Amino acid sequence: MKLLIKGMLCASLVVSAVMATENVKSEKKADIEIFTSTNSDGKITPKSIESAFKKAGFTVSANRDMNGPFLKQFKSSGFVTYNLFTFYKKDVVLELVKKYPNVGLFAPMSMSIYTKKGDTSISVSSLTAEAMAKIMQAPSDDKTLHDLRKLVKETLKSAMPNGTFEKPTYDIQTAKGELVTHFSMEIDPEDWDDELEELKMGFEGELAPKGFVLAGFNNLGDEFEEANYEAYDFYEVYSICKLPVIYTIAKHRPEAGAYAPCSLYLSKKKNDNMVNIGFPSVYNWISSMNINDAEDIKVLEKAQMDMMTILKSLTE
Repeated sequence: MKLLIKGMLCASLVVSAVMATENVKSEKKADIEIFTSTNSDGKITPKSIESAFKKAGFTVSANRDMNGPFLKQFKSSGFVTYNLFTFYKKDVVLELVKKYPNVGLFAPMSMSIYTKKGDTSISVSSLTAEAMAKIMQAPSDDKTLHDLRKLVKETLKSAMPNGTFEKPTYDIQTAKGELVTHFSMEIDPEDWDDELEELKMGFEGELAPKGFVLAGFNNLGDEFEEANYEAYDFYEVYSICKLPVIYTIAKHRPEAGAYAPCSLYLSKKKNDNMVNIGFPSVYNWISSMNINDAEDIKVLEKAQMDMMTILKSLTE
């Protein structure tokens, strides 16, 4: 009898272990979440979503219709609606920059808002708090980031009351390159304002020839000063987009707008003679969205190299 009981106990433990393993496997880790709602009456629009975020205290940098440019440049689109939405919360960014000088990587944050042709639902994609923490090299349990993510999700629910969150069906890849691309250059601490303007003019002048579009601009440094935080001489963020990239990737991964436009920051702390520049690399796209198609990767890596070429020429 004792042997029988022991045998049953061992079998029970084995079954429990197997079930636990299966549960772990079933809980997919995801950098992106997609919030989808029925929308057969068309009442939920990019504009109504924008209104909800403004009501929640967010600053909206842009809510850009991309479907028109898709049709104009590429003569086709698989979407009825495709918007790139950029936003941030001033007080949260101020809190985060005191801990993480690279907060400009997600100030503003990005979303895609889309409805596919033949569909009656509307979806919004956005990054998880853990994904932002990973890229910023912040602790994965940072309370400020998680509180921000909670507010984003609550705001989406208020804008789309019947919506539900879902994770992509694919797994995250191991990143094949650095998640953030950094550049820096020395600047005259006594004449930094003139040198900054020269740097910005050079940067903006190189965007169009390389196929980039300036989708937005935020002067966070001015906002920091208004809040009596004067650690920086300047802190500015460009929102950069390359139409062929988002068009190509969105065909298979419409949630790609969680990374587009890309936020590129330029910052200089007071009493420091270095300008720091950073932006999330395309290896985030490839890793987070499990991109394996050779042509998709080629388009992404071309954009990465083009931006690096611009910044290298300006900072050497």
